[in-house]
Amino acid sequence: MKYQIMIGILFTLLAKRKVSAGELAKKYECSTRSIYRYVEELIVAGIPVDIARGANGGIYISDAYKLPKGFMTKEEYGRTVDALQAMLSESNDPALKSALEKVTAQLKSERIEGGVSGNILVDSGTWGDERKFSEKLSLVEQATAECEAIEIDYTARTGERTRRVVLPHLLIYKQRIWYLYAYCRLRGDFRTFKVGRMRSIVRTGERFEKLPFEKESIPLSFWRDGENDVEARFEIAPETLPFAEEWLGIENVREEGGKFYADVTLPDDESLIGTILSVGAGLTVLAPKELRERVKHEAEKLLAGYKD
Repeated sequence: MKYQIMIGILFTLLAKRKVSAGELAKKYECSTRSIYRYVEELIVAGIPVDIARGANGGIYISDAYKLPKGFMTKEEYGRTVDALQAMLSESNDPALKSALEKVTAQLKSERIEGGVSGNILVDSGTWGDERKFSEKLSLVEQATAECEAIEIDYTARTGERTRRVVLPHLLIYKQRIWYLYAYCRLRGDFRTFKVGRMRSIVRTGERFEKLPFEKESIPLSFWRDGENDVEARFEIAPETLPFAEEWLGIENVREEGGKFYADVTLPDDESLIGTILSVGAGLTVLAPKELRERVKHEAEKLLAGYKD
């Protein structure tokens, strides 16, 4: 029953994107405490669910999230679609209709490699989990093109985490870093957000008219990357966390036993070793061994240059 409820919670979130713990508890005839426990297990499983407390809080899942590829077999997807269609024929529930559309879209997406998002060809294969980032980028691009407000869970470089509604005005891509220039209702002014720092994104359905702004006034900063890929694992010290979240992608950094780790695919060019060394002792390469040895070799050369 526990796992049936967890799957039910997941599909409810996929359909509604935001729901209260009380509503879920009533639906599955259990306590709100149990609901929060199930949600925490979904989070541990890697599903980007967030909990916001307070009067306007609830349980969220990012609009950028889709079921993992291979989550169900083709036959299982078919049975799920049949079941949802049967339920929808008995009850014209908008949530069921939304769930059916998402499951059907998921089935179709698993037959396609790569993709085009509206006005932008998305190729983010050099950074972390390319599928997660591509879906976030696609969602932001759609909201920008359609002038739709979005609610983002954003972690700033300082570590401050906020949930805010923004009005997306411009997507910016420069030196392979994606930015969103948007009017932030929390701050009451325009702000530049790195897409890589958006933990989750929820479409609000609210349309807006774009405000006037000067493109020349947009502040940006960049780093370099390259062409070849290497699958790397890092251990990250707390003081290095803000840099690592931006460089490696906040969705790829996880905490285990009070320590921070990241498993990512990175561009392996002449800048990679220098970037790792620039962080100092706060970033340790755990794998692959070949990359670890290269960093060690360059560090020894650097040390040798400072010997009297």
